[in-house]
Amino acid sequence: MNITIKNLEKQLDGQPVLRTIDLVIPEHKVLGIIGPNGSGKSTLLRCICRVLQPDGGAVLLDGRSLREYSPRQTARRMATVAQHNTYNFDFTVQDIVLMGRSPHKRAFERDDTQDYRIVSQSLAQVGMDGFQHRSFSSLSGGERQRVILARALAQQTPCLLLDEPTNHLDIRYQLQLMELVRGLGRTVITAVHDLNIAAMYCDTLVVMQAGCIVASGTPQEILTPALIRQVYGVQARVLADENGVPYILFRPECGTISK
Repeated sequence: MNITIKNLEKQLDGQPVLRTIDLVIPEHKVLGIIGPNGSGKSTLLRCICRVLQPDGGAVLLDGRSLREYSPRQTARRMATVAQHNTYNFDFTVQDIVLMGRSPHKRAFERDDTQDYRIVSQSLAQVGMDGFQHRSFSSLSGGERQRVILARALAQQTPCLLLDEPTNHLDIRYQLQLMELVRGLGRTVITAVHDLNIAAMYCDTLVVMQAGCIVASGTPQEILTPALIRQVYGVQARVLADENGVPYILFRPECGTISK
């Protein structure tokens, strides 16, 4: 599935948040969107998954405007893992993940053996097998995030949109989640807060600042001390591991840290 963004603009509360965004999403690759808080990362993702309606420009799926697709058609093509997930009712984990099957069901069609098999497989992929009958509200933040990823996997779409998916996760599960996502072979668009995670798992990076794309390229091309200082306002030393993957050491712009 080809995803293209043309001249995308969005205002919130009368203030421009996205300014003329043009972007072609590489298929079957992991595209990371990085930038400081307030740069427009989440707003861009919400426009792509039609949670927000752009004020100008368009998101194109296979050359057709997103507006030409029904919500069900869109949900069969893109699954979303949001940053915050709350529910007013006390659903079980299985109930939550079964929601990912709804785009594939007719109205009032009951869940069948195949749906439950896909739910079990999805939970196993994120390390949450055995949690089917637990209350979603009883889970930790990290456990909830993994269940929401399982729901997205159960949706079986060619594209995943992830809004800072490693939030609330400890280091072990951050790495496991990103290993899983990268190994799916799907098109992945993810907002990433941690630049070292972005360097390890993203094929391409897009840098946002003040609602604009200011740079794009591979992690090796993008994650330079000069760009990190320009965008984040901190000093950084960029090294490379034995495979050539960058890793970054940070210091505040003011210089020496008092001890």
